[in-house]
Amino acid sequence: MTAFDTLGLAEPLLRAVKHAGFTEATPIQAQAIPSALEGRDMLGIAQTGTGKTAAFALPILHRLLSQRGRPAPCTCRVLVLAPTRELAAQIEASFRTLSKFMRISTALVTGGAKHGPQIGALKRGVDVLVATPGRLIEHLDNGIIRLNTTQVAVLDEADHMLDLGFLPPIRKLMGRLPQEHQTLLFSATMPKEIAGLADDLLRDPVKVAVTPVATTAERVAQKVYLLDAGMRRDLLIDFLRQPDFSRTLVFTRTKRGADRLTKQLGDRGVVAAAIHGDKSQSQRTRALEGFKRGKLPVLIATDVAARGIDVPEVSHVVNFELPNMPEAYVHRIGRTARAGKEGLAISFCTNDELGLLKDIQKVVGQLDQEDRRSPEGRRMAAAAQKQPPKRGGRGGGGGNRNRNQGFGKPKQGGQRSGGQRQGRPQRRQAA
Repeated sequence: MTAFDTLGLAEPLLRAVKHAGFTEATPIQAQAIPSALEGRDMLGIAQTGTGKTAAFALPILHRLLSQRGRPAPCTCRVLVLAPTRELAAQIEASFRTLSKFMRISTALVTGGAKHGPQIGALKRGVDVLVATPGRLIEHLDNGIIRLNTTQVAVLDEADHMLDLGFLPPIRKLMGRLPQEHQTLLFSATMPKEIAGLADDLLRDPVKVAVTPVATTAERVAQKVYLLDAGMRRDLLIDFLRQPDFSRTLVFTRTKRGADRLTKQLGDRGVVAAAIHGDKSQSQRTRALEGFKRGKLPVLIATDVAARGIDVPEVSHVVNFELPNMPEAYVHRIGRTARAGKEGLAISFCTNDELGLLKDIQKVVGQLDQEDRRSPEGRRMAAAAQKQPPKRGGRGGGGGNRNRNQGFGKPKQGGQRSGGQRQGRPQRRQAA
């Protein structure tokens, strides 16, 4: 392990790190901070929960220590872009924690919040602006913020932003930056096709990858239950009633599914709340705070939460439904076993999700499985495997992953691409 005082950071930052309870740098911090201090562009890849935020926040704050005076009105010295409101809020809070012994200003600009306070902060000028792309574009178009003097730009969870169709606003925002600036991209995963796009934004970057792409935390035990379609809810309730399921994060594939499951659990006496893109910001904040403080034992979420929840005490993650992309599975289960703790990730898999399970295991390796299907369910699965491959499929009906290339809107109305696996759920953008 590497001590923070060997990385060249200024004394106020070392005091803040010590005050926050950190004694040694994580691998991504130890490798990224020196190059970032040199002003190099960077692509950093590390497992979720390994300290990526501090890996870019500390060198940025070190740079700001040398700045004199306040930022000019309607400008920011540092811009950090994040894909979700929760992650943006988490990043802004980290900057405030690490700048405890400095005099810098931060601002949070996200959708779902009132415009007035955001406009007031931007008009005064801010050292560090943390934002989601959509709301920032609004302020940019309205002349509330200019980026022509911004010195550092950070894209956190860059793969998620690009893969969900944020490329046009990102290009617009990056195009407003001055020619001379530093760009830092950080993510837990970086698929090849997304990495190619990310490379367009970097100049002679340092690449730091402390773990293989899309690997999972070593402290997360993982188990898959093969189930008949109607077995999920009862098995979940059985788990949630066990004492060791003290703080459980449950993932569904859709927003409607999250709301439906929350009501079903409530009807059975299990206290839970849902968090997703259709909830108001106050509802999302209230649910997340209750979960963090232990007052809410169960939080049900779509994949929006996989990139924005940093709760060290999450005991279990349950994939009520498997995600459509293996990378999302990595982010989901990374919500447990944080800050050196251990955790358990449980996944439910029905016959129509076997293709998704196969894709996940190609990325993370073979998972421990327990088959609780009925004899009829096993026979149906065996019969489906003997079916001839669909024409247009990938190597025997493997299905078209369709990463939404070109970043247009996904197909609507349940349309199927030519190679879609029969019975396999369509990929959806769950915000």
